[in-house]
Amino acid sequence: MDASGDVAVVEDLRYREHSGPPGHPERPDRLIAVSEAIAERAGRLTRVSPRPATPEEILSVHDRTHLEHVTRVVARAPAQLDPDTYVSSESLDVALLAAGGAVDLARGVARGEARCGLAAVRPPGHHAESGRAMGFCLFNNAAIAARALQAEEGVGRILLLDWDVHHGNGTQHCFDEDPTVLYVSTHQFPYYPGTGDFGECGVGRGVGSTVNIPLPAGCGDAEYVGAFQRVLVPVARRFEPEMIVVSAGFDAHRDDPLAQMQVSAVGFAGMSDIVRALADDLCGGRVAFVLEGGYAARGLREGTGALLDSMLAPGRVGPPEPAPLAPGSVLDGVLSRVRAVHARSFPDLGAP
Repeated sequence: MDASGDVAVVEDLRYREHSGPPGHPERPDRLIAVSEAIAERAGRLTRVSPRPATPEEILSVHDRTHLEHVTRVVARAPAQLDPDTYVSSESLDVALLAAGGAVDLARGVARGEARCGLAAVRPPGHHAESGRAMGFCLFNNAAIAARALQAEEGVGRILLLDWDVHHGNGTQHCFDEDPTVLYVSTHQFPYYPGTGDFGECGVGRGVGSTVNIPLPAGCGDAEYVGAFQRVLVPVARRFEPEMIVVSAGFDAHRDDPLAQMQVSAVGFAGMSDIVRALADDLCGGRVAFVLEGGYAARGLREGTGALLDSMLAPGRVGPPEPAPLAPGSVLDGVLSRVRAVHARSFPDLGAP
């Protein structure tokens, strides 16, 4: 990465060459809205050109048989990898470019070539399991970036936050047994893909390093920002990450057709400010955001804009003050169930 500024953006027209059938929600036009938000702030951003991920980078997360299967299916495109996941003849090249863009952004931030940044890539990645494509995802971009940070940049402890409205099953399962990666997810539940309940908290040595915050349909700014303040903040402070990677989906937006949440631009701004403040306090500001879902143009434009404005704000960002927790509220109920699972590992859960 050749970055002269402190906020980097990975953006490339080639990400629009992957396509599914007409009407598919994960469509190339999603990136038009993201690009509009980037263009409004272009003079203050450093552009980073992506390159394809290497086979070794893909295989740090995925089975070789998975890479070979995707390659074979793309060779006879148009085709399907699962009921929701389609490929065109360009899809393998684009998916490798998405993973490589996420890796190079994260590594550039780790090396200090940028303080933080956004990889505006597609196809998304967080549903991709080690041996299976699913949920519009071919390769798990954020997980591959996290493994590259550990293997190539010596980053030991990584907080991997997933605020996409759908649970990142692939990411969680990649790090289930790994205490060096703390996976925290907010998501609509029960909903696709059906994973991410409160009790899913890691396996073996990784018990306690997965923190799920399932939220019922209809939650908005208050619940999302409140969950960040009262769960993400104390968990992150106790874990003490050396870098933060965020799977940033904007499908919790009130306009999104694939979910039933009510987050606005104000909510995404609050979430972004909390993450940036944590990064400033805990790991020298080092945070890399990787685009996941978001299927409404306004949601993508507003969410991306709020995120970029938070990253571009000069000096230290002051996160929003926690609102009083109303007994019996949706957030109060969610926090009680998170505490029931994680209180031993994270005794400060629920405190503002």
